[in-house]
Amino acid sequence: MFPIIPANSVTAASANSEGIFGYGTGYTAVTNLVSNAGVVSSDVAGVGTGRTQLAACEFGGDQGIMGFGTTGSVVSITNLVSNTGVVASDQAATTGTARRQLAACSFGSDKGIFGYGGGPTAVTNLVSNAGVVSSDVAGVGTARYELAACEFGGDQGIFGFGFGPVSMTNLVSNAGVVSSDVAGVGTARGNLAACSFGEDKGIFGFGDGYTSPTNLVSNTGVVASDQAATTGTARNSIAATQYDEDKGIFGFGHDGSGYVSITNLVSNAGVVASDTAGVGTGRGAPSACSFN
Repeated sequence: MFPIIPANSVTAASANSEGIFGYGTGYTAVTNLVSNAGVVSSDVAGVGTGRTQLAACEFGGDQGIMGFGTTGSVVSITNLVSNTGVVASDQAATTGTARRQLAACSFGSDKGIFGYGGGPTAVTNLVSNAGVVSSDVAGVGTARYELAACEFGGDQGIFGFGFGPVSMTNLVSNAGVVSSDVAGVGTARGNLAACSFGEDKGIFGFGDGYTSPTNLVSNTGVVASDQAATTGTARNSIAATQYDEDKGIFGFGHDGSGYVSITNLVSNAGVVASDTAGVGTGRGAPSACSFN
């Protein structure tokens, strides 16, 4: 007998078990894999055009894509990440407005979206479940850069914060439609990162001013005020990704003295751990996403 599927049920996004940090300052293309226990690997030789200030997200349920950024000149290059964490060479076709300091997240269980960025602009580019990036979609909300984005609710996304500094957010529906601005909550800042956790929630963390506040995102996309307890080395220009299906990790960045490779794990309750000793090349403004 076939299972009964309730009407209007949501198909949850794949809860991937591994992650990857890639690219970053120095216009490098090195990557570092994250195991399902949150252990970061040593450097993997870079593939594709070295660049920084790019973004990344999941697509296809178990793969990822890293895109855009700057090589010294802004670009719209993308590189696919396989379900084993192998980064492909530059995609032959580049689509969308070249820009840096943008953000990306998954939506609709198997698709992704790049949005906002240097200009500033609010344009977005959808990513199909085959990793194909669409041409520009007219921007909605306040044009800005240095923002972050993550998935929530199983099949939706959220862009938030950014240069200004500001703390407004913009929700992404399960069809990839971006909403108008939602009034900001929490410390306004740019150069932060975000990832999902707990299978249906999200977290924004760290950022300009070499700070370490975090803001949880509920499974309905509501952003909470700053968490009272902040842990980990305050820094900006970091990245974050989901791992082990329901946990997250913040990594790399600049602590005010130099580039670091330390990481901070996020539990499935959204609690950020103290520093884990860094592995790999310390750098700022890399990208990160989950796979597998």
